Amino acid sequence: MTQKILTPKERQALKQQAHHLNAVVMIGQNGLTDAIIHEVDSSLTAHELIKIKVMGDDRAEREAIFQNLCDTLNAHPVQHIGKQLVLWRPNES
Repeated sequence: MTQKILTPKERQALKQQAHHLNAVVMIGQNGLTDAIIHEVDSSLTAHELIKIKVMGDDRAEREAIFQNLCDTLNAHPVQHIGKQLVLWRPNES
């Protein structure tokens, strides 16, 4: 399924909505496990817009996790700032 790309205006609106959110999933030293992917999927289904905190210091690894989550869960990357990742996936219903 091909996703539409968010416009800068849509991305900015989502960033504003996410600003006050707390991280609902934290990714620790074990990285991206099946349990983490399942938890992120459940959170996206429940909330559409979520914030994730990645504990690692490696920026390239955080970028890879961000892209992997978006690809695996058909979510849109909204923002990666520091150790925070913001993902959005509209509910189908």
